[in-house]
Amino acid sequence: MHNVVLFGFMGTGKTAVGKEVARRLQMQFVDMDDVIENKEGCSISEIFAQEGEGYFRQVEAQVAEKLSREEGLVIATGGGVVLNSRSVDALQSTGVGICLMASPEVIFQRIKGETHRPLLLGPEPLERIASLLQRREPFYGRVEHRIDTSRLSLEQVVEEVVNVVGTHSS
Repeated sequence: MHNVVLFGFMGTGKTAVGKEVARRLQMQFVDMDDVIENKEGCSISEIFAQEGEGYFRQVEAQVAEKLSREEGLVIATGGGVVLNSRSVDALQSTGVGICLMASPEVIFQRIKGETHRPLLLGPEPLERIASLLQRREPFYGRVEHRIDTSRLSLEQVVEEVVNVVGTHSS
């Protein structure tokens, strides 16, 4: 079984959906951010603070490359993985790529209480979300499939992902 790779902005449901899809398809769930934190021995926020975003993106690209060589995984990518076309291509080469989308307002509602989002620290987080989404839109276009999670329940999103995967395995 090839991999299922979930792309998308923070708060679109990659982790929650990924865990449930893995359970349903009897595959192993992998959260790229967790892999990076284990590899580096500190949190994503600490990596950003101590080493900067550039260093983080390098580590992220190495992890994407490594995971793309494995099979039977449901991979929740970090929100910024789409910025690296080589990572996107590598991950999709061994799996089905699905981009989870949501409106800026829905994303903000989902993540507003979370403190581990380094890209959202500072004033006007909703405007920052909208701006980042707009800048990343061309990159999301590289992903084969899209599902807008804004008005769907977790179960509905999981069902759509499973359906997309089913069309690829036949």
